[in-house]
Amino acid sequence: MAVNFIVNGNLPKEAVDKLSDFGNVVLFSTAGITYPQVSNHPDIFFCAGTHKWVVAPNTPVEYIQKLKSAGVDYVSGSTPVGLVYPESARYNAVVTDKYFVHNFSVTDTVLKKTFSHLNPVSIRQGYARCSLLPLKKNNFITSDKGIQKELLKQNTDVLYVDSSQILLPGFKHGFFGGCAGVYHDRVFLSGSLKYLNDGERVKNYLRKLNYQVIELYDGPLFDGGSILIF
Repeated sequence: MAVNFIVNGNLPKEAVDKLSDFGNVVLFSTAGITYPQVSNHPDIFFCAGTHKWVVAPNTPVEYIQKLKSAGVDYVSGSTPVGLVYPESARYNAVVTDKYFVHNFSVTDTVLKKTFSHLNPVSIRQGYARCSLLPLKKNNFITSDKGIQKELLKQNTDVLYVDSSQILLPGFKHGFFGGCAGVYHDRVFLSGSLKYLNDGERVKNYLRKLNYQVIELYDGPLFDGGSILIF
């Protein structure tokens, strides 16, 4: 079955071209739904669980149809993505086989119901997926020290990364989770780790877990709202 990637519609062409070598690339964009800096971020509209996705009800139909066509098991959330925070963060949670990580004061109720069987990890950061990359065997990379603190309480292994060099147009900087996506033993990055002060630490951490790192273009990491894969 073909692999599909949903990525920010503003991802550099070089990155899109390279990603196309691994599967079908869906360029995601919206207008007038949420604030412009995150309007093309897939992880604002989709919460990609391991076995089920939850989709914001006001996600443009064309992208929901892509999930349907690929046979993705998904449900519609109860609240639309809105123009400002916290309405923009309802679906930006991290879901693994074991953990459900989010600021639960902003979480959509369908997410809470769908993932109620998982261990909840309550954090202050509403943009959990932007800030956190889940990996195999309960390992994580985050650019938020609050998230790191809470996950360490769960006896997980968490690498903290300084995100000050990550690009997010309209903001001072972006976050590490929003630069990346994981498929089997590959970690796809929208940029190169050589432009990140913590790049070697990240590379060594991923290699230790036997991941192949795929850098999609030669430039600073770009927080485009995650690389979601189905």
